[in-house]
Amino acid sequence: MGAADGMAGVWRGKVMPDRVVRLGVTGLSRAGKTVFITNLVANLLARGRMPALRAANRIEAVYLHPQPDMTLPRFAFEDHLAAMTGDHPHWPQSTRSVSELRLSFRMRPCGVLGRVLGPQVVHLDIVDYPGEWLLDLGLLEKSYENWSEAVLQRLSRRDEGAAFLALARAEDGSLALDEPKAAALAFAFTAYLQAARQAGQSDCTPGRFLLPGDLAGAPALTFAPLPKPASLPKGCLWAAMQARFEAYKAQIVRPFFRDHFARIDRQIVLVDVMEAVYRGPAAVEDLRRTLAEVLQAFRPGKRGWLDRIIGTKRVERILFAATKADHLHHRQHPNLTALTEALLDQAKAQADFAGAETQALSLASLRCTVEDEIPRDGVILDAVRGRLADGRRVALYPGELPSDPARLLAAARGGAARWLNADFARMDFEPARFAGRPGSGPPHIRLDRAAEFLFGDKL
Repeated sequence: MGAADGMAGVWRGKVMPDRVVRLGVTGLSRAGKTVFITNLVANLLARGRMPALRAANRIEAVYLHPQPDMTLPRFAFEDHLAAMTGDHPHWPQSTRSVSELRLSFRMRPCGVLGRVLGPQVVHLDIVDYPGEWLLDLGLLEKSYENWSEAVLQRLSRRDEGAAFLALARAEDGSLALDEPKAAALAFAFTAYLQAARQAGQSDCTPGRFLLPGDLAGAPALTFAPLPKPASLPKGCLWAAMQARFEAYKAQIVRPFFRDHFARIDRQIVLVDVMEAVYRGPAAVEDLRRTLAEVLQAFRPGKRGWLDRIIGTKRVERILFAATKADHLHHRQHPNLTALTEALLDQAKAQADFAGAETQALSLASLRCTVEDEIPRDGVILDAVRGRLADGRRVALYPGELPSDPARLLAAARGGAARWLNADFARMDFEPARFAGRPGSGPPHIRLDRAAEFLFGDKL
């Protein structure tokens, strides 16, 4: 009998029907989706570092099961784990498309009914998808005209958008469609989106412009925002752009929503809040607006009896996690969590009203630093020490987040150019080499609390 056959035998004899929980994992650019999934799975397979997962002591066995959807790529868990924990640890490649992984749990029964029915099997289907595609869901409620007006207005306030904005305003949308001109506009707009993402902007849509895959060059990806002309002759450039915008929604965004997003039960959105803080007030305000759009894109709320009968699903729990908490001393973690909660305040109220449970948390999917102290001007600063890309180990002080997040949000909403009386440093640490111990996955910060909120009740 092979290893797979032996594991399959573990599941024989169950009486209760299998339960399936679909967990969506997404996040904004460079938030660490791949690292989160990899270390979550590693720590569910070996649960020595998962004390906050209350059902951990009832797990008899965990098995990486063949995924149910044979049309989706399998999440390359083994390759990513080897990258992070090998002799020369490094960060794995980021998410480029949708992938899936199934983790199956055999749960020890509890209570009188549980002892009668026997062990239960719970399948956790983890669906990984780019955050850029999630933001596209907000386009479904917009017309091309409204979207163009909003984008062009936003570009007028950003240095990265100056080149495309000049090109778009000089264009006469009433002239006949010229394919090379349309392609040039789409290329210039894509260049703006790439520059905006590099500058730390969060609202970089349409997402497939950044991750086109096999759609590169397709008409549905060959459009750009344009001012609406006074007249719209048949076959004009503006009308063609409008038609392609609608095709993008109908043929790319809606199928993604139908095939993947609409079947999710629980969701985590990973956010690099400290990167936005480092970028300044404008980036923080941009992140606040983007998170509100993300939360509105979900179908939040509890499933009722009618939902179960007709097969529709709603996201019951949504966790917004500020990643890379290991870049801060633990004394600053409450401030990072408070800032994340404040960024979500308005959108969270709407989700709570709809019946969904939402929570904010600061975590480090893979801990790559240790805490340290730095003396400066007679004061001891709370710092962290880690390995940089060039191999040097350094101790860095990132700056002090205020305990009251309103101090940052007020400056962000007020359009301040920079933080007053504050300075924040960016830190780019590489994974640290660690000595694994039997029964324990790689080190993390609050990954177990995230698991408990997201699916602990299902176990």
